[in-house]
Amino acid sequence: MAQSSRWEFEAIGTRWQVDTAAELSAAIRSEVTALIGAFDQAWSRFRDDAQIAPLAEVPGSIPAPMDASPMLDLYVELSEATSGAVNPLIGDALARRGYDAHYGLVDRGAQPAPARWRDLLTWRDGVLTVREPAAIDIGALGKGRLVDRVMDLLLARDEVVGPVTVDAGGDIAIRGTERIALEHPYDATRAIGVWQVTDGALCASATQRRAWPGADGGGLHHVLDARTGEPVRTIAATWAVARDAMTADAAATALFFDGGPRFAHSHAVAWVRMTTDGRLEWSPDSKAELFL
Repeated sequence: MAQSSRWEFEAIGTRWQVDTAAELSAAIRSEVTALIGAFDQAWSRFRDDAQIAPLAEVPGSIPAPMDASPMLDLYVELSEATSGAVNPLIGDALARRGYDAHYGLVDRGAQPAPARWRDLLTWRDGVLTVREPAAIDIGALGKGRLVDRVMDLLLARDEVVGPVTVDAGGDIAIRGTERIALEHPYDATRAIGVWQVTDGALCASATQRRAWPGADGGGLHHVLDARTGEPVRTIAATWAVARDAMTADAAATALFFDGGPRFAHSHAVAWVRMTTDGRLEWSPDSKAELFL
């Protein structure tokens, strides 16, 4: 896709790249920056001033942060499809394994997330409530949702015409057509294939992206099974293509677990995944060109 302007910046702990046919104005860039900042201030479990931060210490209710309903509604489906392996109350379990607000990377052992999370967390009528202190973590789909929000903002501006690509660390929304390389999870200089995406989104997840040594000498990473607090050991990387980035991001997370293909199928998501022993698996509707 021919594009003449690229805007790169750091936000929410990742590298962003926005490609457009013409350079974005300072006003639009300010709008994008403000949107990302507001989303981070609402949902980040790494910020003491986040809107959700008090709920990690004291049960109670707060005004529902932006996008609570679409994200948490989809979490219900994720949880059901994966038999509870994906859970938005995974934050404390991640912190215990070292993925905490200070990136301490000190493993204090496995801790399952609350299994009955839907009894503890509710969102209705503009109010978010927890019945026990809990660290909410929307990492399974939150970045994809934010990518969609940024894309929607850009497409709503009359001065933004032609193809647009929004890439937040591998969560990519596209208006137009792009050929995207699928990075090998064990060698960033190689690709396992390419995928041409038109007017949709591709999201990828890999266990090596956020990894650190465990207390027992084994490797830890950010993809935990909420039922056990242990990292996934069988899947190394996933790629998912959907109509929007939040759905693709959710599917890319689900695909680390047995119920992932079922979730993807129910949401019309095409996918590829690599197991930790190097095998490739893909959905029947995948259009990826794989280098087998």
